[in-house]
Order: sequence, then structure tokens, then C-alpha cells
Amino acid sequence: MKQFGIIGTAMVTVFALAGAAHAATIQVKGSDTLINLVQRLAEVYMEQADDSIAVTGGGSGTGIAAVINRKCDIANSSRLMKTSEIQKAQTGGVDVKYIAVAIDGLCVIVSAANPVKNLTKQQIGAIYRGEITNWQEVGGVNMPITLYGRQSNSGTYVFFMESVLKGDYSKKMNRANGNAQIVESVRADESGIGYVGVGYIKNDSRGVTVVKVAAQDGADYLSPLDSAAVNSGRYPLARPLYQYLNGTPKGAVRDFLAFELSPKGQRIVEEEGFFPLPQEYIDFNNKVMGK
Repeated sequence: MKQFGIIGTAMVTVFALAGAAHAATIQVKGSDTLINLVQRLAEVYMEQADDSIAVTGGGSGTGIAAVINRKCDIANSSRLMKTSEIQKAQTGGVDVKYIAVAIDGLCVIVSAANPVKNLTKQQIGAIYRGEITNWQEVGGVNMPITLYGRQSNSGTYVFFMESVLKGDYSKKMNRANGNAQIVESVRADESGIGYVGVGYIKNDSRGVTVVKVAAQDGADYLSPLDSAAVNSGRYPLARPLYQYLNGTPKGAVRDFLAFELSPKGQRIVEEEGFFPLPQEYIDFNNKVMGK
């Protein structure tokens, strides 16, 4: 589960006026998985600060590209940067750092009417590659499987492809613009299966079943709603959620990040359905923040 590190050093671009009392404007862009959480964090932060924070989505790839092109201050991302993105940043003179802001137990969901409650990671991969096409093949009823997933600019799309499929998605997968659309699609489709961040399902699982997942045949089936299983890394789809920066955070950007990582900020993480950071991530973040 330890998927963190520092990629270079550089000064971060901020809009705050150094040493002055003027309010700053902070641009945050990227992951759909993180957008609701970071919008909520920004709202609470702005209640106690004069700074203005604009949070928009577009997917992890969009956010990372914006940081590389110096078009935003913070990029929300549900995946690590690709080698090609790191190279592009270096070519453009942008040395990137990142922090972890929350922990996600990526959820595989099916309709509540579907009797399938448990799947192995290998079975899920075979389903999404199009090798298993009927629920009867994994202990369900004789019914074709309908796939719901994300667009290719989504960090969750990439994470799921690399960690679960280890291959290409079926061409029959229905591609949704966000987590909420996948949840609604599966609720309405008895044959459906989808994957979403835990924050989109933990506080409201009406109409769907959150499947328990085993890392392999013979392993325990574990729930992404189990904080101990997620934080220990035993749940096989656990992952940190990141925020990328152009260098060491300073000024208003640093203040906002510090709020996100504070006990109050991490309580909001829990309220929004995700899991707060364990100590190893807190220690890592402190180094990035220069503490």
C-alpha cells in the first residue's frame, strides 16, 4: 500500500501576495473521486480564511496536465503520475511533489437484486476484460453481465486497469463520466457491475451491494467499508488519494493543505465517506510540507 514518494523539488506557483494581507485564489482541478471531498474541505476552510478556492473536476489526467502546464495550483488525483507525465513535467521545468489526502477502499458494486456478494480479484478482472460474461459463471443467476466503468482520463479507470484487469477493458463496457453516474446505473440495472470510490457509497448504499473482494482464491473476502482492512492494506483495492503540486507548498496553498491534513480536515474526510490517513502517510506528508 505504500505508494508515495517525492518527485523533485521546485517552488510552487501561487497567487497569494507574499507578506500581504490580500486574499489568494487557489485553483484545484482533477479527480472525480476527490471532487466532492475537496469541495467540502474548501467550503469549510473558506469559512475561516479570506482565500478563495475553486475546485473543478475533469479526471485525474486533466488535473495532472493542468499542474504540468502551470494552469492550477493543486491537482486531485486517484492515481500516481505516469512516467510520460513525469518526463513532460521535467521537460517543462516543473518538478512535482505530492501528498496523500485520504484513503479510499475502491468499491465494486452490483445491484441489490443480484445474489452475488463475493468475488475474487481475478474474477473481477476477467469480468471487465470480457472473459466472464454471465453472472452464472461466478455463482449468480443465468443473466448477462453489464459493465459500467469510467472514461480513460479517470485515475480510477487507470488504477482499476493496472491493479485488477492487468489488461484491456472489454469494448462492451459502458463508460460513465463519474462515480455518481455509475452508482445510479447499477442501481437501475439488475445485471450491472461497477466500481466507485468508497465516498460515493459508504453513506448511502441503497439499491446496491458492495461486493466483498478476495485478493486471490482461498483468501478472505474483505469489505471496503472495513476501515481496518483498508488501512492495513489487506483489502486488495485500497489506495491513497493524492494531490499534486508544483514544488514545496507555500502561502495560501500551504495553509489549505495544512487544513486538509489537520484533525479537523481528516474528520471531514471521514464525514465524506473516505478513510483518514494512517500515521505513515502523515509522516510522509509532513516531510513534503517541510515540517
